[in-house]
Amino acid sequence: MAEAASPIAARNSRPLWGVFWMLVTGACFVAVTATVKVVGQDVPPAQSGFLRYALGLVFLIPMIPAMRRARFTGPLLGLFGLRGLAHSVAVMLWFYAMTRIPIADVTALNYLNPIYVMLLAAIFLGERIGALRIGAVAVAFLGTLVIVRPGFREIDPGHMAMLFAAIFMAVSYFLAKRLTERAEPAVVVFLLSVMATVFLAPLAIATWVPVGWREIGWLFLTAFFATAGHYTMTLAFAAAPLTVTQPVTFLQLIWATALGALVFGEGVDIWVMGGGAMIIASVSFITWREAVLKRRNITPAVPQTKG
Repeated sequence: MAEAASPIAARNSRPLWGVFWMLVTGACFVAVTATVKVVGQDVPPAQSGFLRYALGLVFLIPMIPAMRRARFTGPLLGLFGLRGLAHSVAVMLWFYAMTRIPIADVTALNYLNPIYVMLLAAIFLGERIGALRIGAVAVAFLGTLVIVRPGFREIDPGHMAMLFAAIFMAVSYFLAKRLTERAEPAVVVFLLSVMATVFLAPLAIATWVPVGWREIGWLFLTAFFATAGHYTMTLAFAAAPLTVTQPVTFLQLIWATALGALVFGEGVDIWVMGGGAMIIASVSFITWREAVLKRRNITPAVPQTKG
């Protein structure tokens, strides 16, 4: 028997608000990118990630009433824990990638998240993937090869770190969408921040280096923008489906490329832009196709699959 829609999930009928909150999310995450880039290699990735979440705990105080209202079950807490672990791994890899490769590369490779989310939905939710969507996935991975260009240039460890970061971040996004159907956005953000702090603490201690007020100040800004971004992203997920909110994130590539060029003196790599455009086109087609199929409200016959 299909699971009944929860009251929270039933509110998912505000697409304009979903788009608005995802635009705010994009601006926040570009600000996160800038502050992390400033810190650079001065602080190890695990320590940077830990400080980002530890310093950000102060921003969770307004969310305490929502936590007190929340009701948790064992399986629900398990989902929160799994998301916290996956997100912690993604954060470490992402911080490392930011110290190694240009902002545009990081942002373009991060667009693989929706592809991985779709694959996760197929694996764990039984969603069928037809020939058209398989072709779109192939184009996305071809775009990845265009960005990394193996055999034509030396592959930086930052590129490999970002590829794996996208996988773990996709797991986090997938679980976030599931969790917003069962808990308030403030609860989802609160528990992510607390669990990420706990998971990152042992590795941060193992690699700890002294930090000054400059690094703490920049990482505090990182924490502020990241916490705000995760909260507004959760609001977007709660207001509209992924097929509406996900394409809006593509504006981040333009903003991130401009930021890298104007602020950090990074060149605009035509291969990165081309590969990113291929991934963007792929995910745009997938989300458009999914929206069309939902509007038709047709259940495919047994031999059929969704394209």
